[in-house]
Amino acid sequence: MKRFRNIAIAALAVSLLAAACGGDDAADTTTAAPDTTMAEEMMDAGTIVEVAGEAGSFSTLLAAAEAAGLVDTLNGDGPFTVFAPTDEAFAALPEGTLESLLEDTEALSQILLYHVVSGEVKAADVVGLDSATTVQGEDISIAVDGETVVLNGSANVLTTDVAASNGVIHIIDAVLLPPSA
Repeated sequence: MKRFRNIAIAALAVSLLAAACGGDDAADTTTAAPDTTMAEEMMDAGTIVEVAGEAGSFSTLLAAAEAAGLVDTLNGDGPFTVFAPTDEAFAALPEGTLESLLEDTEALSQILLYHVVSGEVKAADVVGLDSATTVQGEDISIAVDGETVVLNGSANVLTTDVAASNGVIHIIDAVLLPPSA
């Protein structure tokens, strides 16, 4: 009786194994590769500047970074976290603001550096913070309102964790101005 039970258990195990493998009689000798999709995306992603350029909605930000001499920095090793205002965010600035900033590269540089945090701060980390110190030196306030992350009480984070080889981009709907500006 014990022998019969062992045979039945073995037969059941073989049946389950065959069903799990799709019921093919041929042995499948391949092994599943580890899921490296995220790592491959990170390695395939360009720098912050390249990723922003490919996105197509950051031409004003990239032109400002070029004017302020920050492109090489944002192409550097990092890692950086960039809160990137869209072209629409720059268009919402009061008339003449962007033009005057493009002429005052020191002020422009300070504003752009206020959008950058040293290190890679993913969305899961951002929601646990109440502020973050920027490369410019001043803090950005962070608040969570429902499922929306709000910076400095006025800029909503639209998209998070856009991977770049040297950091991460969070897309925002307003230009952040440092308190000292």
